[in-house]
Amino acid sequence: MNETIAVKAEHLYKVFGKKPKEAARRISEGATRDEVEAFGTAAVIDASFEVKQGEIFVVMGLSGSGKSTLIRMLNGLLEPTSGTVTVAGTNITAVSAAELRRVRQKSVSMVFQHFALLPHRTVLENAAYGLEVQGVPKAKREAQAQRIVELVGLSGWEQKLPSELSGGMQQRVGIARALTAETDVLLMDEAFSALDPLIRREMQEQLVELQAELGKTIIFITHDLNEAMFLGDRIAVMRDGRIVQVGTPEEILTDPANDYVAQFVQDVDRTRVLTASSVMEPAYAEVALTSGPRNALRKMRDLQTSAVFVVGRGRQYLGVVRDRDVMRQVKNGESDLSVILRKPQGVSPDAPLVDLVEPSIESGLPLAVISETGKLLGTIPKITLLAALGNVPLTTQSIPIIDTPTTLTQRAMSDALSGTDPESSSSTTTASTTDDQGGQR
Repeated sequence: MNETIAVKAEHLYKVFGKKPKEAARRISEGATRDEVEAFGTAAVIDASFEVKQGEIFVVMGLSGSGKSTLIRMLNGLLEPTSGTVTVAGTNITAVSAAELRRVRQKSVSMVFQHFALLPHRTVLENAAYGLEVQGVPKAKREAQAQRIVELVGLSGWEQKLPSELSGGMQQRVGIARALTAETDVLLMDEAFSALDPLIRREMQEQLVELQAELGKTIIFITHDLNEAMFLGDRIAVMRDGRIVQVGTPEEILTDPANDYVAQFVQDVDRTRVLTASSVMEPAYAEVALTSGPRNALRKMRDLQTSAVFVVGRGRQYLGVVRDRDVMRQVKNGESDLSVILRKPQGVSPDAPLVDLVEPSIESGLPLAVISETGKLLGTIPKITLLAALGNVPLTTQSIPIIDTPTTLTQRAMSDALSGTDPESSSSTTTASTTDDQGGQR
């Protein structure tokens, strides 16, 4: 996604009634919707946002929140009472009818909730319809439509009529028609709400795949929170005609702007929205490879942990070392941590929490969060993961969170560091409290 602005809305108002401009003016001066009811019904109030090129921007709200009215102003189907809409650099609220038609043909396509297919035309003809309106020759438009029909999974169905298709297949035709038109912006108004749950999920996944492949800018309207969280790069939450918050799914889930948004998102599946980067902690138990065994043992003693992460130059993740192995090196006067390194698999910062549960259970250590370039970004202790899954805030952020208790006593570590060699290792270890992987029995 780049930073080019594909669609921009500035202070949009839409009032239906006898005196819409008067109602909009009074609301802008502080009046409520109820107070201007005599002049008209305010469907959209002071909506402002920008949609970046290549972004999936979701507008989410309950029935009557104004989201469908808003999207219809974005392609000129409804004229704003006041405010402006800019699409691909053109202010469509200040152009002629002919210019508006050109913008719709070249820049904006729309997918409707109830498909709006032409019943007497085949799948291929429906898909090619937008290009036909533009005057594209038949051979060229059908070739383009054929490519998109195959892309949306309808190969072999080109000559079927809409009545011969399932609901999910009909919606694919609607998407194919919008994509075939080769516009940069795709508007989708509750496009999947009429579909069965399994087909709906399949369509959501396909839309994400298509967007990644084609790089379209998509503005998607929905009342379904989980759909918004799954699809959206960013989400605008609407209530009573106003946009009350715009943010990433993670921002809206973890930092709701008000009680309404908090209540709205309270039942969302957090495991599929939050990622490793959103819950990771600083890697407190960390040493450089060149620092040697004594510094590693000192770090473990001070943090009372059984292992530390080892990094190279530029904080490249190299692995972990365990307290018993490091103790042995200190006693033997060795200096190379690399010979005792173990390298548990790290996790991506973009990995959803649902994918972290199993590796966290299997690991005796906090999970290492590793960048694409191999840099150690942070760690996820089990307690942090559990707190995030349960929506429990960690209120002890000033205390380093370590969840791999040491298998050696602090006295044993201090003795090793000072050169003292106790006669019996049994007097300096907490016998059999942990297994060799650092996990408590």
